[in-house]
Amino acid sequence: MNIILDLDDPHLEIKKFILLLMIAGLSASLLGFGILSVNQVLANSFGEVGSPQLSAIQENSLIAVSNPQNPLKVVKKIKVVATGYSSTIGQTDSTPFITASGATVADGIIANNLLPFGTEVRIPELYGDKIFVVKDRMHSRKGYYHIDIWFPEYDQAKEFGAKTIYIEVLSS
Repeated sequence: MNIILDLDDPHLEIKKFILLLMIAGLSASLLGFGILSVNQVLANSFGEVGSPQLSAIQENSLIAVSNPQNPLKVVKKIKVVATGYSSTIGQTDSTPFITASGATVADGIIANNLLPFGTEVRIPELYGDKIFVVKDRMHSRKGYYHIDIWFPEYDQAKEFGAKTIYIEVLSS
Protein backbone atom coordinates (compact mmCIF):
# COMPACT_ATOMS: atom_id res chain seq x y z
CA MET A 1 0.00 0.00 0.00
CA ASN A 2 1.45 3.36 -1.05
CA ILE A 3 0.53 6.51 0.85
CA ILE A 4 1.44 9.84 -0.72
CA LEU A 5 1.28 12.99 1.40
CA ASP A 6 1.18 16.24 -0.58
CA LEU A 7 2.77 18.97 1.59
CA ASP A 8 0.44 21.60 0.07
CA ASP A 9 -2.69 19.58 0.90
CA PRO A 10 -4.89 21.59 3.32
CA HIS A 11 -5.97 18.31 4.97
CA LEU A 12 -2.41 17.08 5.51
CA GLU A 13 -2.62 17.21 9.32
CA ILE A 14 -5.80 15.11 9.32
CA LYS A 15 -4.21 12.58 6.98
CA LYS A 16 -1.07 12.41 9.12
CA PHE A 17 -3.21 11.87 12.22
CA ILE A 18 -5.18 9.05 10.60
CA LEU A 19 -1.93 7.51 9.39
CA LEU A 20 -0.56 7.67 12.94
CA LEU A 21 -3.66 5.89 14.20
CA MET A 22 -3.21 3.17 11.60
CA ILE A 23 0.52 2.74 12.25
CA ALA A 24 0.21 2.72 16.01
CA GLY A 25 -2.71 0.34 15.93
CA LEU A 26 -4.67 2.69 18.14
CA SER A 27 -7.72 2.59 15.94
CA ALA A 28 -8.64 -0.78 17.45
CA SER A 29 -8.05 0.31 21.02
CA LEU A 30 -9.77 3.68 20.69
CA LEU A 31 -12.61 2.70 18.39
CA GLY A 32 -13.05 -1.04 18.87
CA PHE A 33 -13.63 -0.86 22.59
CA GLY A 34 -16.13 1.99 22.34
CA ILE A 35 -13.88 4.53 24.08
CA LEU A 36 -14.12 7.09 21.27
CA SER A 37 -15.87 7.34 17.93
CA VAL A 38 -13.99 8.39 14.78
CA ASN A 39 -15.66 11.82 14.94
CA GLN A 40 -14.68 12.25 18.60
CA VAL A 41 -11.08 11.28 17.87
CA LEU A 42 -10.86 13.78 15.00
CA ALA A 43 -12.74 16.51 16.87
CA ASN A 44 -10.67 16.02 20.01
CA SER A 45 -7.38 15.98 18.17
CA PHE A 46 -8.06 19.21 16.33
CA GLY A 47 -9.77 21.05 19.18
CA GLU A 48 -13.15 21.54 17.52
CA VAL A 49 -15.20 20.70 20.56
CA GLY A 50 -12.91 21.83 23.32
CA SER A 51 -11.92 18.38 24.55
CA PRO A 52 -8.34 17.31 25.27
CA GLN A 53 -5.83 17.68 22.45
CA LEU A 54 -3.88 14.64 21.23
CA SER A 55 -0.17 14.79 20.54
CA ALA A 56 2.12 12.35 18.73
CA ILE A 57 5.16 11.11 20.64
CA GLN A 58 8.02 9.62 18.59
CA GLU A 59 5.56 9.23 15.70
CA ASN A 60 4.03 6.08 17.20
CA SER A 61 2.13 7.07 20.34
CA LEU A 62 -0.67 9.49 21.13
CA ILE A 63 -1.23 11.21 24.46
CA ALA A 64 -3.74 13.76 25.70
CA VAL A 65 -2.17 17.15 26.37
CA SER A 66 -3.30 20.48 27.73
CA ASN A 67 -2.26 23.95 26.67
CA PRO A 68 -0.50 25.49 29.69
CA GLN A 69 0.51 28.60 27.70
CA ASN A 70 -3.16 29.46 27.23
CA PRO A 71 -5.07 28.17 30.30
CA LEU A 72 -8.82 28.53 30.45
CA LYS A 73 -10.14 30.96 33.04
CA VAL A 74 -13.64 31.18 34.48
CA VAL A 75 -15.02 34.56 33.43
CA LYS A 76 -18.34 34.18 35.23
CA LYS A 77 -20.80 31.68 36.64
CA ILE A 78 -24.39 31.74 35.45
CA LYS A 79 -27.37 29.94 36.97
CA VAL A 80 -29.33 28.23 34.18
CA VAL A 81 -31.92 25.56 33.52
CA ALA A 82 -30.27 22.70 31.66
CA THR A 83 -32.20 20.34 29.41
CA GLY A 84 -31.24 17.90 26.69
CA TYR A 85 -32.10 17.65 23.02
CA SER A 86 -31.34 15.32 20.16
CA SER A 87 -31.39 15.46 16.38
CA THR A 88 -35.05 14.73 15.91
CA ILE A 89 -37.31 16.93 13.80
CA GLY A 90 -39.69 17.34 16.74
CA GLN A 91 -36.90 18.96 18.76
CA THR A 92 -35.16 20.87 15.95
CA ASP A 93 -35.96 22.42 12.58
CA SER A 94 -35.90 20.65 9.21
CA THR A 95 -32.10 20.20 9.37
CA PRO A 96 -31.73 18.28 12.64
CA PHE A 97 -28.01 17.53 12.26
CA ILE A 98 -26.93 21.13 11.50
CA THR A 99 -26.72 23.66 14.33
CA ALA A 100 -27.69 27.33 14.08
CA SER A 101 -23.99 28.16 13.67
CA GLY A 102 -23.73 25.81 10.67
CA ALA A 103 -21.75 23.11 12.50
CA THR A 104 -22.69 19.44 12.44
CA VAL A 105 -23.97 18.22 15.80
CA ALA A 106 -21.42 16.43 17.99
CA ASP A 107 -20.71 15.56 21.59
CA GLY A 108 -19.99 18.71 23.58
CA ILE A 109 -22.35 21.05 21.71
CA ILE A 110 -24.89 23.12 23.59
CA ALA A 111 -27.60 25.55 22.56
CA ASN A 112 -28.04 28.89 24.34
CA ASN A 113 -29.55 32.25 23.39
CA LEU A 114 -27.34 34.48 25.59
CA LEU A 115 -23.76 33.49 24.79
CA PRO A 116 -22.08 34.02 21.39
CA PHE A 117 -21.31 31.05 19.16
CA GLY A 118 -17.97 29.52 20.09
CA THR A 119 -18.23 30.36 23.78
CA GLU A 120 -16.74 27.57 25.87
CA VAL A 121 -18.43 26.57 29.12
CA ARG A 122 -18.07 23.92 31.79
CA ILE A 123 -20.88 22.29 33.74
CA PRO A 124 -18.87 21.15 36.79
CA GLU A 125 -21.83 19.84 38.82
CA LEU A 126 -22.68 17.33 36.10
CA TYR A 127 -19.61 16.90 33.88
CA GLY A 128 -16.55 18.04 35.85
CA ASP A 129 -13.91 19.61 33.58
CA LYS A 130 -15.56 18.63 30.28
CA ILE A 131 -15.80 21.65 28.00
CA PHE A 132 -18.93 22.40 26.00
CA VAL A 133 -19.18 24.89 23.13
CA VAL A 134 -22.19 27.05 22.23
CA LYS A 135 -22.97 26.23 18.60
CA ASP A 136 -26.76 26.20 18.57
CA ARG A 137 -29.74 28.33 19.52
CA MET A 138 -33.08 27.58 21.12
CA HIS A 139 -36.60 28.87 20.57
CA SER A 140 -36.84 32.45 21.86
CA ARG A 141 -39.43 31.44 24.47
CA LYS A 142 -36.62 29.63 26.33
CA GLY A 143 -34.93 32.96 27.11
CA TYR A 144 -31.29 33.57 27.93
CA TYR A 145 -30.79 31.48 31.07
CA HIS A 146 -31.44 28.06 29.61
CA ILE A 147 -28.99 25.66 27.98
CA ASP A 148 -29.81 22.64 25.87
CA ILE A 149 -27.17 19.89 25.78
CA TRP A 150 -27.04 17.82 22.58
CA PHE A 151 -27.36 14.03 22.97
CA PRO A 152 -27.00 11.50 20.15
CA GLU A 153 -30.21 9.67 21.14
CA TYR A 154 -33.67 10.99 22.00
CA ASP A 155 -33.92 8.66 25.03
CA GLN A 156 -30.68 10.07 26.47
CA ALA A 157 -31.97 13.64 26.15
CA LYS A 158 -35.29 12.68 27.73
CA GLU A 159 -33.56 10.82 30.57
CA PHE A 160 -31.39 13.89 31.28
CA GLY A 161 -34.56 15.82 32.14
CA ALA A 162 -34.36 19.40 33.43
CA LYS A 163 -31.94 20.62 36.06
CA THR A 164 -31.14 23.99 37.60
CA ILE A 165 -27.34 24.27 37.62
CA TYR A 166 -24.45 26.70 37.33
CA ILE A 167 -22.31 26.91 34.20
CA GLU A 168 -18.82 28.39 34.10
CA VAL A 169 -18.17 30.66 31.12
CA LEU A 170 -14.54 30.26 30.07
CA SER A 171 -11.99 32.54 28.47
CA SER A 172 -8.49 31.70 27.30
